[in-house]
Amino acid sequence: MAQATAEHRADVVVVGAGPAGSSAAWHLAQSGLDVAVLEKAEFPREKVCGDGLTPRGVKALQDMDVDTSSPGWVRRRGLRVHGGGRVAEVDWPRLASWPDHGLVRTRRELDALLAGHAVEAGARLTTGTTVTEPLLDDAGRVVGVRAEVGDDREPVTWRAPLVVSAEGLSGRLAKTLGLLRRTDRPLGVAVRGYVRSRRSGDDYLDIAFDLTAGGPTRDCMPGYGWIFGMGDGTANVGYGLLDTRRGTGADRKAILRHWLDTFPAEDGLGEGDAVGPLRGAGLPMALSRGPAYTRGLLLAGDAAGTVNPCNGEGISYAIESGRMAAEAVAAALAVPAGDGREAVLQRYPQRLRSELGRHHRLGLGFLALLARPAVVRLATARGLRRPALTDAALRLMGNLTDGRDGDAVDRALAVLLRLTPAT
Repeated sequence: MAQATAEHRADVVVVGAGPAGSSAAWHLAQSGLDVAVLEKAEFPREKVCGDGLTPRGVKALQDMDVDTSSPGWVRRRGLRVHGGGRVAEVDWPRLASWPDHGLVRTRRELDALLAGHAVEAGARLTTGTTVTEPLLDDAGRVVGVRAEVGDDREPVTWRAPLVVSAEGLSGRLAKTLGLLRRTDRPLGVAVRGYVRSRRSGDDYLDIAFDLTAGGPTRDCMPGYGWIFGMGDGTANVGYGLLDTRRGTGADRKAILRHWLDTFPAEDGLGEGDAVGPLRGAGLPMALSRGPAYTRGLLLAGDAAGTVNPCNGEGISYAIESGRMAAEAVAAALAVPAGDGREAVLQRYPQRLRSELGRHHRLGLGFLALLARPAVVRLATARGLRRPALTDAALRLMGNLTDGRDGDAVDRALAVLLRLTPAT
């Protein structure tokens, strides 16, 4: 006998409870909508990430009313940049529009916290639920999803006028509708692990472009290594290769281990200090899948490819895109179904391109420069001697400026962005 399929309804279904999905769910619930969040895993769960939040990420959390002063959040003052045979400690810029600090917190804790925050706002969270395909009406429009629940894979259907895909790189729903990742956009690959390290309480997050004793090489470019002290006796160590199209086939885990071996043994960064295995994941960048809205489906976070090509930052853009998707959905559902609602929804991908596209285009150029080891070594060797240049570079890479209301550096960056076409 065929197994009966349970049916549920909501105003909006959000697939995935990572930062993008939880952000979308929280904002939707705040607007008074009935939102169901479907997550395939059980919390807490592992997620490959550097666990570091720039001031942009801190602000994104604050915009969600997340209390980042509570226990568990660890502040970081800035970056310690290694390059060209030099090391420079750079504080996060002091700007009117952004916090003056970064944060670290494991994704195991962060994702569970954000999902719980959405539930507190009124969202319905169902874990252990694997979405298998979109539910389509006769016109081919998404009107919900089909899923399987638990180890027994019990079938279930969720119906809703709109669905937000925050599934991550896999983008199963998007692929079903023919929205494939653009191969002309970079796909980064990151590996990370945890070590017991005396650097755990370091005020600065280490970023390195010199991953070998002789400086950057083609095997490790374009990319960077990191050491982020977690404040609990461990550090998150990793290596991100920002553009696999130019990869040489070098072993990324070996590159990371060789770089960490250049530090003193007492720092606790060696293979013998490891807490668990190295893990890897893809980083979809530069709005690499789109359009971000079609036929009742909106894409947010990694599903839309919102990772910043300049620095591999994904959490802040996931949260921001979740908010933008939620605002588009709330505005659309306030309009009767039909052409008017569709017009509102079509503004969402336009807004993503408007707010992120120009900076991502600059990031693609940055990747092209990073592909040249000699350029990286020269630029970092000279730039790290000049604090003003380093500060300007940090603002550009982190997308942190006050725009035309800021100082001369901010105004120059505003002009640069205005002249840059969106991705």
